[in-house]
Amino acid sequence: MEYYEVIAGRIAELCHQRGITYNRLATMSGQNQSTIDNIMRGVSKNPRIKTLHRIAYAFNMTVAEFLDFPAMNAFEFEESDNEE
Repeated sequence: MEYYEVIAGRIAELCHQRGITYNRLATMSGQNQSTIDNIMRGVSKNPRIKTLHRIAYAFNMTVAEFLDFPAMNAFEFEESDNEE
């Protein structure tokens, strides 16, 4: 599983649990619908922390809470993923 798939899975899970559509999430987070769509479709492979912060806030979570889930905690970055 790739990093972007883990993030998209987390968003999908939280939206499902809370009965929120991706369109509603975009509104709640102040993001463009295309930004959320690009994350969910894997077009955006490495969302910026600012984007993740806004999404987390829309779920009434901190970024730490948003990123603290089993799939992310088990995720291992590859050596070639060292992007700056």
